[in-house]
Amino acid sequence: MKFTCNPNQIALFHSDNNLLAEVTFPDVDQNTVNINHTFVDDSLRGQGVAGQLMEAAAEQLRSQGKKAILTCSYAINWFEKHPEYNDLVKQHL
Repeated sequence: MKFTCNPNQIALFHSDNNLLAEVTFPDVDQNTVNINHTFVDDSLRGQGVAGQLMEAAAEQLRSQGKKAILTCSYAINWFEKHPEYNDLVKQHL
């Protein structure tokens, strides 16, 4: 699965450019983002795509030295299940 990595979004697009999955994380400040939205198309549900998106987002944040505020319910649950990324979490809102 090839994700498209943008500054505040990691997404998966169909060959016709329709959005199939994404996680968005707009900047809060220079060092912090808000992981505020995760979406996976019904056609991909149950295949672990959301988790792969979160892992890609976490790795991108780590490489940029940024922290995340979590307002997306999926992100909150994912980070609770993956303590190896706890260093990236600034706070929950």
